Amino acid sequence: MTFTLGENSVLLTPVTVGEVDLANRILMAPLTRTRAESDATPSELAATYYAQRATAGLIISEATAISRDANGAYVNTPGLYTDRHQHRWAHIAHAVHAEGGRMFVQLWHVGRMAHPDISGAETVGPSAVAADMAAHTPHGKKPLPVPRPLEAAEIAGIVDDFRAAARRAVDAGFDGVEIHSANGYLLHEFLSDVVNRRTDAYGGAPRNRARFTAEVVEAVAAEIGPERVGLRISPGNAAGDMREIDEISAYEALLCRIAPLNIAYLHILVEPSQPAFAAVRTQWEGKLVLNTPREVDTDFALLETLAQWGVISAAAVGRAFLANPDLVTRLTLGAELNVPDAATFYAAGAAGYTDYPTLEQSATPQSA
Repeated sequence: MTFTLGENSVLLTPVTVGEVDLANRILMAPLTRTRAESDATPSELAATYYAQRATAGLIISEATAISRDANGAYVNTPGLYTDRHQHRWAHIAHAVHAEGGRMFVQLWHVGRMAHPDISGAETVGPSAVAADMAAHTPHGKKPLPVPRPLEAAEIAGIVDDFRAAARRAVDAGFDGVEIHSANGYLLHEFLSDVVNRRTDAYGGAPRNRARFTAEVVEAVAAEIGPERVGLRISPGNAAGDMREIDEISAYEALLCRIAPLNIAYLHILVEPSQPAFAAVRTQWEGKLVLNTPREVDTDFALLETLAQWGVISAAAVGRAFLANPDLVTRLTLGAELNVPDAATFYAAGAAGYTDYPTLEQSATPQSA
C-alpha cells in the first residue's frame, strides 16, 4: 500500500496542543503491546520502540494502569504507580525527546474488563453487569466475572489514583497525559446508559453518568495543568461488549462540564459519518483528534480531507505506525508501507515490536 500526502498536506503542518508544539498532525494512537514486565514496569525495549516513532507529531503511549487494581485486562501491560515504573518511563521520555519527539502517557482503569487471575484484585465496575467476553489469563482463557459495583466513596480514591499517576508522568519528563474514557473500560462503563445501572450521583441522568470522567479530568488538570491533559472518548463503540442506547447525551454533559478547563485536546474514536461525531464536533471548540476504527485506519485521503476542511485538528493512526516507525516519512514520499504482523501484536520480545525496518534500512543492502 502507498499513499502520498503531498507538499500542501495539512496533516504535515505544525499544530499546538495545550502548550506543546507538534511538528505535524499525524499522531501515534495508543497501542497495547503486552511487553511489560510482570510487575507492570515497561520493558527495556519500550524506549527503543517509542523513540523509533518519534517523528509522529505526538506519541500517545499504550494504555497504562493507574494502580495495581486498575490493571488486569491483559497480561504484561504497564503501570505508572511505583517508583520503579516511573524510573523506566523516564528513560522512555528521555529517548523520545532525544529524537525530537513529543509524548503523552495514556492512563486507564480497566474496570469490568479485568480478570482476578491477571490483576490479583477484585473486578469492579459501575454495576453488576459482566462483559460477555473471556480473558486470556496465565491459566488459560476464562470468562470475565460479574464486577462488584464500586461504592460511591471508592470513586474518590480512583480519581486520586489518576491524579497521582499523572503527576508521576510529568515528573518522569512526559509532555502530558491522556485520560482513557473509551473502549469499554471503567470511565466509559460509567458513561453508558446500559452498563451503568446506578441510582446514585454517578448513574441515571446523563450529567451523573458523566460525573466520574469529569472529576478525573478536573483532578488531573488541577494537578499538572489543563494544557497537559488530553481525553479519549468513543461514543457508541462496542469494544468490551459495551452498549449505549443514547450515544450522545452523556458526552454532551461531559464536554459541557469540562469545556471551561480548556484542556489540550479531545481524542475521539468513532466513524466520522456517525451522529455521535457530528454532535461532539458541534459542541467541542478545542483541538479535536480523530482516531478512526481499524477498518479505515489507513484511509489517509479521508483524514487529509477532514484536516483540510478544519473538521479535525489532527489524526491518530494505529496499526500503520506499529509497522512503520518512519510512517510520516513514508507518507511524505509516497513510499510503500510495511504490513503489520498480527501474530506479533501481543507477543514478547523484539519481533514485531522494534524490528520493523525504516525506508532507509529497507534500501540498505544487508551483509551476509
